[in-house]
Amino acid sequence: MIRLIACPVQVLLRLLSAAIVSFALLSFSIPASAEQAKIDTVELFEFESLQQQKQAIELAKTLRCPMCQNQNLIESNSPVAKDLRLRVFELIREGKSNQQVKDYMVDRYGEHVLYRPSFSFKNGLLWGVPILCLLLVILNLFITFKRKQKPS
Repeated sequence: MIRLIACPVQVLLRLLSAAIVSFALLSFSIPASAEQAKIDTVELFEFESLQQQKQAIELAKTLRCPMCQNQNLIESNSPVAKDLRLRVFELIREGKSNQQVKDYMVDRYGEHVLYRPSFSFKNGLLWGVPILCLLLVILNLFITFKRKQKPS
C-alpha cells in the first residue's frame, strides 16, 4: 500500500477552505431568540380593524428601507426594515395619520426614506443641474458643428 504525503501547499489549501466554510456557517447562524421574537412580532402584528391594516400596509409600501437598495418596507427582509415596519404598524394602531407617520420617518431617517420626496430647492438642483449641463453640451456641439461647416 502506497501512502501519499501531502505537500505543504495542499495542507494549507485544505486548512484555508475549512476556515472559509466555518466562517460561512458562523455568519449564517440561526438568529438569536430576541431577534426571532422581533420577527414574530412583525409577522403576527394584530390591528384593531381591517382598515387600519390596509392603511399600514399601503403606507409601508410608500416608505423605502434605509439599508436596502430600492425596496420598500414590505418587500425587504432586513432587520432594519422589520423594525421600521413594526414602528409604522404601531403608529397607525395609535391613530396617527399617514402624514404624521411620514413626518416621523423623515425626521428620523431623512427624505431618502420616502419614494416620492417633497419638492424643495435642493431637490430641484439635484434634478436641474444635470439637465442644464446636458443642454449646454448639446448647444456647444451644435455651435462647434456649425462653425466647422462654414466655408472660410
